[in-house]
Amino acid sequence: CRRNCRGNPNCLVGIGEHVWLGEIDENSFHNIDDPNCERRKKNAFVGLTNLGATCYVNTFLQMWFLNLELRQALYLCPSANCEYAAGEGIPKDKDYEPQTICEHLQYLFALLQNSKRRYIDPSGFVKALGLDTGQQQDAQEFSKLFMSLLEDTLSKQKNPDVRNIVQKQFCGEYAYVTVCNQCGRESKLVSKFYELELNIQGHKQLTDCITEFLKEEKLEGDNRYFCETCQSKQNATRKIRLLSLPCTLNLQLMRFVFDRQTGHKKKLNTYIGFSELLDMEPFMEQKNGVYVYELSAVLIHRGVSAYSGHYIAHVKDPQTGEWYKFNDEDIEKMEGKKLQLGIEEDLAEPSKAQTRKPKCGKGTHCSRNAYMLVYRLQTREKSLTVEVPAFLQELVERDNCKFEEWCNEMAEMRKQSVARGKIKHEEVKELYKRLPAEAGSPYDFISLEWLQKWLDESTPPKPIDNTACLCAHGKLHPDKISIMKRISEYVADFFYRRYGGGPRLNVKALCKDCVVERCRILRLKNQLNEDYKTVTNLLKITVKGNDGFWVGKASLRSWRHSLQSPCIFSFFFFFFKLDESNEEKREEEEELNFNEDIVCPHGDLCISENERRVVSKEAWEKLKQYFPKAPEFPNNRECCSQCKILEREGEENEALHKMMASEQKTSLQNLFHDKCRPCLGSWPQETDELYIVSQFFVEEWRKFVRRPTRCSPVSSVGNSALLCPHGGLMFTYASMTKEDSKLIALIWPSEWERIQKLFVVDHVIKITRTQAAGADPESALYVSEPKLCPECREGLLCQQQRDLREYTQATIYIHKVVDNKKVMKDAAPELNVSSSEAEEEREENKPEGEQDPDFNQANGGAKRQKISHQNYIAYQKQGIRRSTRHRKVRGEKALLVSANQTLKELKIQIMHAFSVAPFDQNLSIDGKILSDDTATLGSLGVIPESVILLKADEPIADYAAMDDVMQ
Repeated sequence: CRRNCRGNPNCLVGIGEHVWLGEIDENSFHNIDDPNCERRKKNAFVGLTNLGATCYVNTFLQMWFLNLELRQALYLCPSANCEYAAGEGIPKDKDYEPQTICEHLQYLFALLQNSKRRYIDPSGFVKALGLDTGQQQDAQEFSKLFMSLLEDTLSKQKNPDVRNIVQKQFCGEYAYVTVCNQCGRESKLVSKFYELELNIQGHKQLTDCITEFLKEEKLEGDNRYFCETCQSKQNATRKIRLLSLPCTLNLQLMRFVFDRQTGHKKKLNTYIGFSELLDMEPFMEQKNGVYVYELSAVLIHRGVSAYSGHYIAHVKDPQTGEWYKFNDEDIEKMEGKKLQLGIEEDLAEPSKAQTRKPKCGKGTHCSRNAYMLVYRLQTREKSLTVEVPAFLQELVERDNCKFEEWCNEMAEMRKQSVARGKIKHEEVKELYKRLPAEAGSPYDFISLEWLQKWLDESTPPKPIDNTACLCAHGKLHPDKISIMKRISEYVADFFYRRYGGGPRLNVKALCKDCVVERCRILRLKNQLNEDYKTVTNLLKITVKGNDGFWVGKASLRSWRHSLQSPCIFSFFFFFFKLDESNEEKREEEEELNFNEDIVCPHGDLCISENERRVVSKEAWEKLKQYFPKAPEFPNNRECCSQCKILEREGEENEALHKMMASEQKTSLQNLFHDKCRPCLGSWPQETDELYIVSQFFVEEWRKFVRRPTRCSPVSSVGNSALLCPHGGLMFTYASMTKEDSKLIALIWPSEWERIQKLFVVDHVIKITRTQAAGADPESALYVSEPKLCPECREGLLCQQQRDLREYTQATIYIHKVVDNKKVMKDAAPELNVSSSEAEEEREENKPEGEQDPDFNQANGGAKRQKISHQNYIAYQKQGIRRSTRHRKVRGEKALLVSANQTLKELKIQIMHAFSVAPFDQNLSIDGKILSDDTATLGSLGVIPESVILLKADEPIADYAAMDDVMQ
């Protein structure tokens, strides 16, 4: 066979044996790499491990290591450990632990110089700096901060060659010179620099960037300069003059700039040309020095984003003049002592956006990814030869010994794995030859999956487990033969001795009972197919007279579907036996419940003729063979008399509900229409008394009036929900005119009389107005009956305020104001709340039983319930519908916020939604300016469904000045 025959238990081809039968490479017996691959090659540099996102650190370390003057000065720095300083050597029972940054750098440089490893681990140095290995930092910022730290650390050294090495190598001077146009007075401010930060926007050459850095700036208008000679503000010019340059000139190309539109940093992927020789004399104030520099390093950032990517370095070896590419652990030597940027200039962006690379002449280069250029002062002096100090060399030797021990250990493990593999190879070859069972010889069944794992060296085989292949009788299931293989008893004995497991499946494990059952299923299948065709044809015959029988349409559909189901034969085998003698199996037919879909609750024929059909006598007899205990209804059988009576009563009830709804709607016209109801905000003059019911009662009643056939009638007015446990009113007159107006409905006195006749009222709530004759209407007094309960009212308010302060994942709305047009809630009330009949219709579809207990239709429904503050709050949230939907308008967006969220976090959400930077956002709510970024939204009064106004500041036109400020 070309491949394994899965249905044939005798086929043992293609189960993984080809790996063992041919010639085998010794390397396949182990997964241990050659330790010599980790060994440093001759005349090669040592790499640095990337600890996650520390490639930017590795590039600077390699560049500083190849600065021989810096390396030599660090080697001269004495150790803080007294044992090393006294020359007593290194205790062998103790690992060396650097104490200072200088010691970490010393040890790292010594390993880079003389280690036998291909790469070393800088984790001690990175940990000492407190860097997060999983987060990529700004490389330019890291360079500045580390140089400042190193200079501060070395400033405590007594040796001037060590103390002043950072200033000698990297420090230069320039002066900010301001000249008054009126009197010509020159003001000079001298400052040190360790690198020149060059803007590359709008430039193609490095010299153009330097020229812009030194260009003259005019101070005019509001930006005029105060001249001490003239004692007044005057027009002036300001520029930078280079006074002195260091031996190592670091030029930072400002590729990472702040994008004001997005509020994030972005990378400028523009090409900048630079030469290998840079003459700085034209840019110096004094022209009488040597200012010719040669390129010594190019630091590269690969990637289009300022927040991700990969850092590598191209550095020239000062001793040989050869260029090397340092990429973490991998170091590549450039051919022909030439700088080759190559693939580093490719970006992960669409080809249509790729900018064509400019042509570069001899000795010049172009790069769109270089972010730092390092130039060394050209000199004819021979380069330094730096020797590792004795105590550091001893540490390196100790590390090299550990590496050699590791190499020997790995080589021995490889050797042992190869030896074991060869033994296993010969064993498997011998066993595979004896694996097939000879004709007439004893045999065992083993799962194909286990055999494949046995032949797969990468996964050690587990004990043999045959339990998944057993039938109900504890023997080999016939359906599992396709995943089993028949092997010789000799090999099976070896397997069970070596690996254990079970149960063993030999020739006695073949189950005759299961085979017989499969034959019965095949017979049943043929009979079912014949019966299905017969019944289908009989159902097509039109029944005449009263010879037919009623059959449920759902039962017929279920029977047909079960016959067409793939698992019908095994299903019927367990629930239906053709063997008439097996009475226990025959009784299980009752579970099929055939024809019970047309049985009414009273056990008679249902009245709905749409759910049943008439079939012929022959079809019914054939179905009775399958369902002998199915209910039988001849064609002439009358429908259930009780169901007919109930149907008539239901129709009468519907008619009664319609009539009741019509009468109540006519009687309570004002209650049905909102426009005709009184309002506390403008008390009607024609009465001094108004009655109160809950808004929930009004809405439930309206549902019944609109759809009397679908909704139950309302029989009682449950005003107890508006009262506290002491029987006092929970609302003040002022609150009922404002925030609590959505919870209550006002009723005219005449209408209240009709309500008392139509419904059971548990508690009467009345508002009375008293006013002296001729007095101002505003001086009127309003008294409620029952009176307000101050304690419960206070508890309710505290609970409401607590809910507003402790919300999570609530919706608020940000409305952007354009052209200084203020949007006030009073001017646009539709922004706050809205109501619609659609909401009421949705509420009508709630299942029965969700109605409030106060409006229960059962006996005693009018009985008052005792409820606590908490129950009242829950009732307010569930029972009384409060429409809090906010209808969004143009220029407005919804945000999900929490009460403990700070204003700064909200501004970041707004930035993503409106593309407005946080410092350009002016936020206000109800006329109050929101300015404290550290304050939480709950403390600022921002509650769910609030509308916050956003006014965005206009962008500044002078982008160059803006960039300077942001940097």
